This record gives sequence, structure tokens and C-alpha cells, in this order.
Amino acid sequence: MGHVFNFNEAIAYEQWSNKPDTKKAFELEAGLMRNLLQPMRGETILDIGCGVGTCLTAFLDMGLRVTGLDPSTYMLDIALKRIGNRADLYRGFAEDLPFDDNSFVYASFFTTLEFVDDPVKALKEAFRVAKDRVFIGVLNRYAIKGIQRRVKGIFTPTIFNHARFFSIWELKQSIRGILGNTPVSWRTVCQLPSYSGNFVNTLEHSKIIQRCPFGAFAGIVVTLVPRFRTRPLTMRYQDKNPGEVVTG
Repeated sequence: MGHVFNFNEAIAYEQWSNKPDTKKAFELEAGLMRNLLQPMRGETILDIGCGVGTCLTAFLDMGLRVTGLDPSTYMLDIALKRIGNRADLYRGFAEDLPFDDNSFVYASFFTTLEFVDDPVKALKEAFRVAKDRVFIGVLNRYAIKGIQRRVKGIFTPTIFNHARFFSIWELKQSIRGILGNTPVSWRTVCQLPSYSGNFVNTLEHSKIIQRCPFGAFAGIVVTLVPRFRTRPLTMRYQDKNPGEVVTG
């Protein structure tokens, strides 16, 4: 089941998401997500682990038809207050999505895999319900910021004590293990601790710099070949001449 945010954690997460530095970082992360996913307006997307609805708002701004899913009722309550009836919200778990095959054009994990119990199963479910592309955004295991978060968790209880950090290489290996040699693209942002200034802005938007695998936020997009669950069908055959001996 993984970690489900309780009431206090949901409130703390909302407060953290409203901080100026967090908003600036999210602008970079959302821009990376948009550039990699390249969604078409009017298409459908499932935000897996939608939390307080930050990404739901970003997807709505992109002109998408949005569905959000999260295991925490407290996070969903905050998301509902944020976006109203502009998106469909469901309570559920990433490892067992309550949707049919190919129900959405796109699916997204945005700092969600860190908190699920079985990341590989969650990825399989996303690949099942999406039919075009899946975006995976994670806190980079090998970024300086990621190391700082893990070290801080040794001395002070934080939400990241419940998180599992990933690297680009680890995720690519998991994706290829599930889908085979499918197209995968990746970039990173938040290379520097500061998110303001013309120089930083130019640096962060450089495609060359985004190829550095050590940015604090890593984004991966997976291009899918549609797949369907199949069930064996029982074939019934009635012999027209049951008394006849068959030879051959």
C-alpha cells in the first residue's frame, strides 16, 4: 500500500507547496513535464498520486481533461478545494488502478513512485491504463538535494523518511524490464539550489544542461504500444454425428 498521507502530513505538504521557492521549482518541473510529454489539448490524462492537486492545475492549464487518483482522503479534500469540479477525483492505489485498459491517452507520476509499496507494479498499471505516453517525475537519488534530504531524515523526522529515491538508470531498467525496448526520453531540472535570476533561468532551460543526470528533479517519458488484457475463451463444438467413428 505504501505511505498514505495523514491529516497533519497533508496540511504540512500543502503549506510547503505554497512556499515561493517550492512554486519556482514546480514551474521548472512542470515545464519539463510539458516539454517531454507534449500533450495535445482536449486529450485525457490520469494523474496517479495527485496529492493536493498541484499537477491537476498544471494539466488543466494545458487544456487536458484530467482525472486524479490518490490513496489519501485528506489530500483529495485539499485537491477538491483547489480545483472544484474541473477534474474527476478518485481514491485508490497506484498498484491497483480502478480503470480499464487504455482508458486514458496519458498517465503521470509526479513524485508518486517514491511513496508506493511496489513501484514496478505501479508502473505496469500506468502502462496498462494509458495508450500513448506516461510521464514519470521523481526526486533524483543522485542529486545533491536528494542526498541532503536523506541525510536530514537521519537526524530529523521528515516525510522523506517514507520515500524511496530513484535514479534515471534504475527507472530505465524497470521500464525496459516491463515493456522491452520501448522509446524512453529523460531530462532533469533544478540543477542549482537557487531558482531565481536570469543566469539560473537560462541555465535551467538549456537542453544541454537538462541532459545532466544530477538535477534534483528527473523527468522520464515512456512512449507506449497499446496493450490489452485478454481472457481465454472456451470453444464449444457439437459433433453432428456423435455415433460416427472418426478415422484419419
